[in-house]
Amino acid sequence: MATPSDMRRIRLLLFDVDGVLTDGTILLHADGSESKMFHIRDGAAIVWAQRAGMQIGLLSARTSEATARRAQQLGISVLIQGLADKLAGYEEIRRQAGLADDEIAYMGDDLQDLPVLRRVGFSAAPADAPAAVREHVRWVSRTGGGRGAVREMIEHVLQAQGTWAGAVADFLGS
Repeated sequence: MATPSDMRRIRLLLFDVDGVLTDGTILLHADGSESKMFHIRDGAAIVWAQRAGMQIGLLSARTSEATARRAQQLGISVLIQGLADKLAGYEEIRRQAGLADDEIAYMGDDLQDLPVLRRVGFSAAPADAPAAVREHVRWVSRTGGGRGAVREMIEHVLQAQGTWAGAVADFLGS
């Protein structure tokens, strides 16, 4: 498990999409379009993390207009889609951000995420990720993908960095 001092170095929170920001369900419509469901509390936590100075990124092997639209809604400019080699996508994001591995956290939910999960400073998985993934990460959420796992991870990191209380206080008028 990452110590709070390790987590204080995190500057970029990177997330897989299908199975992390969503429950992994993809609805394919007759016209070829698709739909995904995103949890509103995950989105709210992403916005709060950005307000706290954290960069947010999405890394998905699939290309999806729904993902691009959600990223736009949340002000996420770091987005790589459609690259089956997630480690190559991660390297591109890391270089563009000018960060070291230990300054990046990543939440993934399946085997193709393992190369990235093994590189980052803080690795996480949703509760419903396969055991082969959960046993290779430093932290596992209590909730599943698309059900608040991203929110849980963001709270965990921001608490370790000492900025979560400020996010809460903003809503208490304190």
